[in-house]
Amino acid sequence: MNEGMDRTPLTRDFFDRPVQEVAPDLLGRILVRNTDQGPIELRLTEVEAYAGEVDPGSHAFRGRTARNSVMFGPPGHSYVYFTYGMWHCLNLVCGPEGRASGVLLRAGEIGVGAEMARKRRFSARHDRELAKGPARLATALDVDRALNGVDAVGCPPGPLSVLQGAPPSRDQVRSGPRTGVGGDGAHQPWRFWIDGDPTVSPYRAHVPRRRPT
Repeated sequence: MNEGMDRTPLTRDFFDRPVQEVAPDLLGRILVRNTDQGPIELRLTEVEAYAGEVDPGSHAFRGRTARNSVMFGPPGHSYVYFTYGMWHCLNLVCGPEGRASGVLLRAGEIGVGAEMARKRRFSARHDRELAKGPARLATALDVDRALNGVDAVGCPPGPLSVLQGAPPSRDQVRSGPRTGVGGDGAHQPWRFWIDGDPTVSPYRAHVPRRRPT
């Protein structure tokens, strides 16, 4: 499925830009997960931007911590977090070093290595569901906290790398509120996706958790 794509690696300069520019520009790029069993390649179809200390929806909104320190740079590295005690999510750090920001990789189409992804995502009914959502994406690509801080633009390539791929035309890109983000960050239109792509996950508004009475 990834045949004919531009396989030139993205450079650090690509990521050293404002997150609102990097996020939509990642659509159509090829994320490569190099494993001991071989590569898994995914064409990105849905992402979300998080702007650090100026963004109430970001893990870095209240400043640097041991958990989010990777978000402060350098750009082009991975930020992996664990959520709900079950799932990992993969982000790519961007923007100038020292200023936290990152792009959450929400969904994509797996081409090369789909057989390996199926073994990890055995509950998927179709290949279009293998990486349909950020937790599914991380599971399909065998991503966990061991990959937190990995350089995705290093040379030679490490566990993660990003290739030029085939970005969609501008009229194919849509944007809207981020999925599951509440509070003051709920309405930022910083979720970007390729219109009509079957691997894009459905939008879900934030639902506040009930506190025990």
